[in-house]
Amino acid sequence: MAQKYLSNIKKIKFEGKKSKNPLAFKFYNPDEKINGKKMKDHLRFALAYWHSFRGEGGDPFGSATIDRPWEKFSDEIDKAKARMDAAFELFDILGMPYFCFHDRDIAPEGDTLAETNKNLDIIVKHVKEHMKTSKTKLLWDTANLFSHPRFMHGAATSPDADVFAYAAAQVKKALEVGKELGAENYVFWGGREGYETLLNNDMKLELDNLARFLHMACDYAKKIKFNAQFLIEPKPHEPTKHQYDFDSATVIGFLRSYNLMDKFKLNIEANHATLARHTFHHDLRVARINGVLGSIDANQGDLLLGWDTDQFPSNIYWTTLAMYEVIKNGGLGRGGLNFDAKVRRSSFEIEDLVYAHISGMDSFAKAYKVAYNLIKGGEIDKFVKDRYSSYSKGIGKSIVSGKENFESLEKYALSKGEPKKKSGRQELLETILNSYLFE
Repeated sequence: MAQKYLSNIKKIKFEGKKSKNPLAFKFYNPDEKINGKKMKDHLRFALAYWHSFRGEGGDPFGSATIDRPWEKFSDEIDKAKARMDAAFELFDILGMPYFCFHDRDIAPEGDTLAETNKNLDIIVKHVKEHMKTSKTKLLWDTANLFSHPRFMHGAATSPDADVFAYAAAQVKKALEVGKELGAENYVFWGGREGYETLLNNDMKLELDNLARFLHMACDYAKKIKFNAQFLIEPKPHEPTKHQYDFDSATVIGFLRSYNLMDKFKLNIEANHATLARHTFHHDLRVARINGVLGSIDANQGDLLLGWDTDQFPSNIYWTTLAMYEVIKNGGLGRGGLNFDAKVRRSSFEIEDLVYAHISGMDSFAKAYKVAYNLIKGGEIDKFVKDRYSSYSKGIGKSIVSGKENFESLEKYALSKGEPKKKSGRQELLETILNSYLFE
């Protein structure tokens, strides 16, 4: 496509780790095959439209620093079209396979829901024109049920039934948009589905209503034959003090309680996991072992700050452990790695958007290779298998098979005596991991 806004930036190519070109991939070679599959198909990268094309560089203590040429239009529809034009230019430059958006990211909100839907239809038509010639597809879309004041008390968990109805109408439209654009997934992020104080909160009703809402969404998707994978994205707090989708374990418990486990998988975000005081790979592991690891929002937070900084991922140690979980999961299926990340407030030039995505894509490409070799080498798996080997024979095997009870185990413990201590070898395992990271 002809470039209008990023005409001074050429397509990013793979040049290898010895390259000094800042506008080149060092580790991400999209056509490189690993285990019989191309790297681009293993990773399925996606660009987050809200950060890259709606982010202005503001923070809680300062105003916008980013001024893009596609924001110069006075008419909001013209501006929305220009943003999308610039987005597809960047997709082409990066060779980005997918993108993601909230409904209100791509089209302006009107004075009424009908007017808002009309605006959305105009921009969706514009997106479809781009997609006719672009290789970039829609990984997922979602509805913004958190920014507008109407959602100050929640959306599906609002105490006001009129707000619940409005949110349902908005998601109905977003599901239709997802189907029209061929979205492979649809994400539910409960930005304000939680509470600030229990003094004014009926938690049971709110959770029941959230489940009702999700069941309705599943029913409507089935009705319109929108066969996307449904995803829920855990987040512990911010903006709400306590959110009902706190972490992977909390969401899994909710899904099981409300008969939704077979209808949803999880979209895990690194920065959300750390806000819940977990590591990124912890929440991935919890989702994986429960069979619901579906997709990833690829970013990282600053552990010295207590809020969602949404930084581009560059920590190879963490990305490697994340890819370890993905490979063990057999991949992400319909999901992918969405860069829910924004350039820093001081990185306000267009080129910084490109540098940031190159860094993120290279970080996960390098990590995938390390994780694949780590699993192939087998040292970690062998150690874990050996550590739990007592459950594959003798009394352990009998425990696992359900043949023991407290009385029989007491008898065994009295006859066996004090168990022998065995080292967990954490430092050794960390050294093995480092040997793969730095080979």
